[in-house]
Order: sequence, then C-alpha cells, then structure tokens
Amino acid sequence: MARNTDTQAFLIYCAPDLAKEKVQWLAWLCDQKRMSAKTLDAYERDVRQFLQHLTGHVGAPPKISDVSNLKPLDMRGFMARRREGGAEARTLGRGLAGIRSFIRFLEKKGLANSAGLAATRSPKQPKTLPKALQASQAVRLTEAREHLSETPWIAARDAAVMTLLYGCGLRIGEALSLTPNMMKSAKTGSIRVTGKGGVTRLVPVLPQVVDAIESYQKLCPYVMEGDDILFRGAKGGPLQPAIVQKTMRVLRGALGLPDSATPHALRHSFATHLLAGGGDLRTIQELLGHASLSTTQIYTSVDTSRLMDIYEKAHPRA
Repeated sequence: MARNTDTQAFLIYCAPDLAKEKVQWLAWLCDQKRMSAKTLDAYERDVRQFLQHLTGHVGAPPKISDVSNLKPLDMRGFMARRREGGAEARTLGRGLAGIRSFIRFLEKKGLANSAGLAATRSPKQPKTLPKALQASQAVRLTEAREHLSETPWIAARDAAVMTLLYGCGLRIGEALSLTPNMMKSAKTGSIRVTGKGGVTRLVPVLPQVVDAIESYQKLCPYVMEGDDILFRGAKGGPLQPAIVQKTMRVLRGALGLPDSATPHALRHSFATHLLAGGGDLRTIQELLGHASLSTTQIYTSVDTSRLMDIYEKAHPRA
C-alpha cells in the first residue's frame, strides 16, 4: 500500500485536500472492505486517471469542490477519452466503479453528491463464458506425470497442485496459500479455505486429492511445520503462480490442449462438470466461494452451450 498512500505523489494531479481524502479512501478499502492488493491498485489507477482528466478541464489539480457535484457529462467525456486510448468496456466499467466508490466515500463525509455518477450508465459488458475443459482433458492433466519435471518431488508437487485445482475448484492463490495444518482435516473429507475478502468456506476433498498431496509431502526435501506454506518452489520458498502457469503451458503442449487450458480453467471445469452431473447451483456457489449467485449462474450458460454443441453434432436433423 506504500505507493498508494503516498500523499506527495498525489499532489501532481490533485490538490492537497483531495489527496488527503484519497489516502483515507484507499485505507478504508483495504481495512474495512478488505479488497485485494490488485483491486486496490486498479481502483487507485482509475481514480488517478480521472483526476488527471479533470486537471485539463479545471486548469489546475482538482480540489474537493471540483468533484463534489459531478455530472454524467463529466463521466462521458472521461470514458470517451479512455475509449480513444483503446480501453475496452470491461476496463471502463471497472474504472467507473472505482470512481463511484471514491465519490460515495466523500458523500458519506458530506463532501460530495454521487447522484450524477449514479445516473451514469456503465458500458455494456460483452458476455464471455468460462472456457472449461472436457472432463477427459481435465483428468489427463492431473495424471500426466510423465510430462512433468524430472525431479521426482517437483513432479509430485505439480501433479498435486493440478489435482487440487480441479478436484476442489480452488483459485490458484487459495491453493498456494494452504498449510499442512489446513490439510490435516482432508482425511475426514474436507478442508477450510480462505478466499476473497477473507471469507472462509468448507470444501470437500476427494481421496485422489489427498493421495496426490501426501505423495508430494513424502518426497518434498523441505521440512514443513504446521503453519508453513505447503507448496514450495525449487529453492524452498513459496511456490509462485507463474511456475504453475508455466507447468500448465508445458502440459498443454504435451497433451495437445487448447490455449484456454489454464490453471484457472480447472476451476471453471470443476464447476461446469458438477453442474452437468446434476449439482445444485447454490451448492456450487458455496463451493466456489462466490459472494453472489449471479456470478455462479454463468456456468448454466456454459453447460447449455455444450449441450447445444452436442445436439448439433449428434441429431440427424440438426
């Protein structure tokens, strides 16, 4: 947060009074809303770009009074400029969300009115479906040890990570933050995982996942205490997501899988295959750790599109 809360850095594009409020807003997002570092960085960048845009209009770094009563026209001008610079609808939508958050923060303190922003429509977002793997492809990924590292413990580690991502539907960050203590309950059939926003959920664990992790632990040359990181890099430090992504690229090439086969695609596959097998949408929401059911509902579109594809290929009159 150091670079985000440096008031002096803000002074080049906003006045001291607004810079002070921006620092407090970012601290509130971090401490109270518990936003991730990546989201904080994105929100800070979006608001900074908007304030830089306003600087050109007011002729000086904007003060609180310059943002106290923004109009839809102010936002449309900013978004038009971002579009000219190549920003897409998703980026513009996130930017508008960050600016709204900042102005509403000011509004709670009696420093601004957010009505103008509330009247500004968010750009229409393109519908993109998660690209899940076929069940056979996902299973092949978890069993393709012959294509992994020649170092036995690293091969076992990579196989365990892939099995965990598909078997439990974890985000890659959730998987790599597991500890031996957290895995103790796996033999009873479930583990507790801390996801986005610090929310903890109970996730069932298949025996195949337990076996893969135990195989890795037996071969790993590094001592693991209870609260140490479970998955280690080659030199003993925490395993980085980039290494898992690199391993996936190797497996993708060896198995002839599409570019959409990524570590996160295994999470999509987990949800899609559960739904196809008759899983309840609300239960899948809880397993994935989604805050809103609407986020999980996208998998109904994935499953429907796959069914239609099968129908078109198989039905004589299709």
